[in-house]
Amino acid sequence: MTEAALLPLAVAIPLLGAALLAVAGRTLPRIGCDVLATASATAEVVCLALLWPRSRHLATADLGGWPARLGIVLAADPVGAGLALLVAVLVLAVVVYSWRYFDEPSGEHAGAFPALILLFEAGMAGFALTGDLFNAFVFFELMGAAAYALTGYRIEDPRPLHGALTFGIVTSFAAYCSLFGIGLLYARTGELNLARLGSRLASHPTDVLTVVAFVLICTALLVKAAAVPFHFWLPDAHAVAPTPVCMLMSGVMVELGVYGVGRVYWTVFSGPGGIPPQAFRTTFTALGVLTALVGALMCWQQRHLKRLLAFSTVSHVGLFLIGVALLTPAGVTGTAVYVAAHGCVKAALFALTGVLLDRYGSVDEHGLHGKARELRLVGALFVTGSLALAGLPPFGTGLGKALDEDAAGHALPWLLPAVFVAASAVTGAAALRAGLRVFFGAGPAPRSRPGEEETTGEGEEPEIRSPRRTLPPTMIVVPGVLLALAVLIGCLPAVAGALAHGAAVFTDPAHYAAAVLTGPGTPPAAGTAPESGWTVRGVLLGLLSTALAAASATAAVHHRGPALPARHPVVRTVRRLRRLHSGHLGDYLAWLTLGLAALCAAIVTQT
Repeated sequence: MTEAALLPLAVAIPLLGAALLAVAGRTLPRIGCDVLATASATAEVVCLALLWPRSRHLATADLGGWPARLGIVLAADPVGAGLALLVAVLVLAVVVYSWRYFDEPSGEHAGAFPALILLFEAGMAGFALTGDLFNAFVFFELMGAAAYALTGYRIEDPRPLHGALTFGIVTSFAAYCSLFGIGLLYARTGELNLARLGSRLASHPTDVLTVVAFVLICTALLVKAAAVPFHFWLPDAHAVAPTPVCMLMSGVMVELGVYGVGRVYWTVFSGPGGIPPQAFRTTFTALGVLTALVGALMCWQQRHLKRLLAFSTVSHVGLFLIGVALLTPAGVTGTAVYVAAHGCVKAALFALTGVLLDRYGSVDEHGLHGKARELRLVGALFVTGSLALAGLPPFGTGLGKALDEDAAGHALPWLLPAVFVAASAVTGAAALRAGLRVFFGAGPAPRSRPGEEETTGEGEEPEIRSPRRTLPPTMIVVPGVLLALAVLIGCLPAVAGALAHGAAVFTDPAHYAAAVLTGPGTPPAAGTAPESGWTVRGVLLGLLSTALAAASATAAVHHRGPALPARHPVVRTVRRLRRLHSGHLGDYLAWLTLGLAALCAAIVTQT
């Protein structure tokens, strides 16, 4: 099967599966809906597994028989196709995990959840594979609409509805900004195709309109990516969304926002008439550092496990942004490997947290102290995932972190590698601390901090409403397989090597434009693939961050001494930061607007 057939199929398969489930789900028994959803998700994995090696030099498909200069084009390079494959793998994992997740009987609602999951998949895969800016917006909004519905899926509980509304309103506001930015670009160039946009924009001087258009487009991408200060919706949504939805949102949806920033910059704004490289590098590196540190600090403060994992995602998004902002193939290689492994690890940790919610109706680290001792295998997997989050070799998270640290060390020696070590160590330590307390009963029972409001995670409704039954094997097998995949990403040189070649293609806008506009027969990209293997320095830094995580978690678990005084500068800073996460929609929109203005000002002053 040719690339021209596989590319449209990658979008059509989940759309068709969703439509069939929406219709047939009314009459099929529950097992029939599960079989149909699993078959659709498996077919998508097969399709993208066939497409990924064929995208080595960028595969394209002109839809409707129209040439790229007139119609809609799909374009897959190894990074975009690899990200779409990650989407498909995680969706299949979620579908299998959810076989006995909800207690919905056969009937008109039996196919609703898997249909929304497949619709979510279609939006994510389409966004990763499109070569048209407006269609990227359409796929992004399709992804968002499905995510809103999935976040508020349990309509009998007001908390998911509140989280879904906050999520929907914040991201819709950002979407209007993005659409306005697309309109500005279209008014200037008369183009929406990414390749042609870049060539047309090169004939215009860089001015305020260019900067404003770029920032407006990036606003929606950064909101989905949950970069600081656009991140406030993410922990609120994760706290109330069903566990399988959290697996996808943290595992791959936020990473698509980072991918979108890199794709839009390299194909449209990296040439003459766009954003100067130094302005992009400085602004987004600073944004990445801020996001990584704020996310790590907030992650450490959480006792609600789903919010803890959500803030760890925010921190890792900051690390991904730094890798993209380096504007080098080496940085993109490290980020691509990091994203692939992080998606598997984070989805596994959320899946294991779902086991706790199923068994005990709680995700509160303090309230669950020692209660899950009988879940030994689940505890072992959770601790393993926590160490992988910290960057333990040979996990792919450790390899991606090592590659990014090496690339970042050439830009800002010591400073940026220190940020990678600190952020991964703190987020890994927070998860490890929770795992030791909940599954092994380590240390004394933790005490609440007096005088502070805390989101505890107590009183959550079990997501399977018969906790006395035997734990479904799929709820343990799926996270185990995902963690194994994360190890394979770090151990198989072919995976990192393919992503390194993809990074050379991704950072070559001239090759992208030639492949999209001329089609098959385009010469290979001229760039040389960067190194993608383990180094002694990378292994040592991975072991350092893991050791710091283990030491911090152990110290926190066994800490018996007095806490810092209330007026201590660190305590006051943390308290102020916690208060910013107020849960008020108006505050979140205000921070979004402030972030947009700050990005504009930062880039304009360097242009």
